[in-house]
Amino acid sequence: MTKCSRLPLVVLCAVGAMITASARLAAQQLTEQREAKAQGYAVIDLGTLGGSFSFGGGVNEQGWVNGESSLQGDQIQHAFLWRNGGMVDLQTLGGPNSASGYTLNDAGVVAGGSETSTLNPLGYQFCDFDGFSDVPPHDCVPFTWKNGVMTQLPLLQDQYGQTGNNGTAQQANNRGEIAGVSENTLLDPTCSSPTLQQKPVVWKNGAVYELTLLLGDLNGVTTGINEYGHIVGFAGTGQCVNEFFHAMLWENGTPTDLGNLGGINNNQAQFINNRGQVVGLSDLSDDLTGHAFLWQGRVMADLGTLPGDASSAGFAISDRGQIVGQSCDANFNCRAFLWQDGVMTDLNALTSSDSPLYLVVAYGINSRGDITGLGITSTGEAHAYLAIPGRGNVGGAKLKPSGPQSLQNFLQQRLYGGKSRVQARIP
Repeated sequence: MTKCSRLPLVVLCAVGAMITASARLAAQQLTEQREAKAQGYAVIDLGTLGGSFSFGGGVNEQGWVNGESSLQGDQIQHAFLWRNGGMVDLQTLGGPNSASGYTLNDAGVVAGGSETSTLNPLGYQFCDFDGFSDVPPHDCVPFTWKNGVMTQLPLLQDQYGQTGNNGTAQQANNRGEIAGVSENTLLDPTCSSPTLQQKPVVWKNGAVYELTLLLGDLNGVTTGINEYGHIVGFAGTGQCVNEFFHAMLWENGTPTDLGNLGGINNNQAQFINNRGQVVGLSDLSDDLTGHAFLWQGRVMADLGTLPGDASSAGFAISDRGQIVGQSCDANFNCRAFLWQDGVMTDLNALTSSDSPLYLVVAYGINSRGDITGLGITSTGEAHAYLAIPGRGNVGGAKLKPSGPQSLQNFLQQRLYGGKSRVQARIP
């Protein structure tokens, strides 16, 4: 029988057609998923502000990238905004250096930290600036930048109207709320030399608000904020002791310890998306190595590493659940990774053999899958990049170029020391 003429057969034919359609749809979806996993990324070298170093800290939905770059001579660095094919120097608030390491919002508001012309009265450098020295050290204060104007944000104030000396803004959401850190006016009792306490804060409508810490914690830093005002970061005890960190979440002002992967020394939440999924890094039980994690449903999952590697860190997650970060072997040879659907992939394996950069770390990703971070050129310089999905061909082995020792030191510092994107340790 070639056609259905009776009601039961019509029903059966309809069911059969539905099954066939469902099978075709499932096959099509599987094909699309495989193609999505195998799609190539076109890599754009974003260049620098004149020096030999830059990195992209975040990318918004317009494909604009913010980050940091050295100027000519590699003695100082400035925050930048890359858009429409050009890199804009965001300048500073009067001091030599500025920085912006977390994702800008869709209105083009860049958050960061900038040195001022004022020397730090207690003689220490607050903003690490990834190895760019500042002697004598200047105060470093939080800022926002939009449409060519850099504006200083207020620091925490005591009952006498006095403020701390330093702070930095990390990320702004589209509601204009900004997560960051501010010193207060109290000395940290764990330090032998005068050092002010640091508190996790959020700025709303131009005012700064201190976030609550868990009992026993003295210092904290926020790193990310989503569109619902949920904030992530980390907190710990004193600055000048063998300190440990909790990975933290603040929802409606209430702090929550996200747990760990077995270790207690270094657990940091780095980013939260609008689905409430959190990524970061957490020590394993030996407290010698750490892995990237995904926290969702009140459970922290170990994302592991790329094959042969020893450590990893997660830095951003899109609303589609794609995670980017860095995976490193025991000798600190690192690769940028993309994690999706339970699989971690070397991002270099998804770029063509003629890619202008070897991708060392991925710091930001938007909902379209655009990725930014730091890559190494064939001459060993470190440059910011933008990797765009669906515009490149996968294929060809890429060997990591050999860079100068200063670059290796920089990369190691960003993963294990300094107030940086990878490990914003309290100094």
